Amino acid sequence: MTTYPKINTQLSKKGKKIEAEKWQNNRLEDGRWETEMIEAFHHVAIIVSSEDSLAFYEKLGFKESFREKRKYDTVVLMDGYGIQLEVFIDPRHPEHSGGAQEPIGLRHFALKVGNIEETVEDLGLGKEDVGPIMDDWTGVRFCFIRDPDGLLVQMHE
Repeated sequence: MTTYPKINTQLSKKGKKIEAEKWQNNRLEDGRWETEMIEAFHHVAIIVSSEDSLAFYEKLGFKESFREKRKYDTVVLMDGYGIQLEVFIDPRHPEHSGGAQEPIGLRHFALKVGNIEETVEDLGLGKEDVGPIMDDWTGVRFCFIRDPDGLLVQMHE
């Protein structure tokens, strides 16, 4: 199957021009794209140091759906909003440095929220726990918070 790139120029909320590359493909009878290999995003795996992190994600609306205790850690699956978190509880795992230098790998994951300030309040976070509220490339507000182990979580309106 040959694909044809098409440039679509759109205006963001701030009026900046944004170019997004879109691919035109033929659809199959079942509705999938002919070149489609991936059906959906499956899960995000994170390592945490304690059960305290599970409580943090429960406050965000994730519910525990599976738990398996192993010799060296505990694996917990949490589901919410069509997203699955695969959480590895390992108190002996080296801590996230939390510094400006990020390791190669997962930078952060983002959760869509209706209102950043209300979500921060519902989580019981203080102003010192929340990064500055900024506008993304398209003018939509976002900020970063950290889970109890220092993993960046983006709140995106």
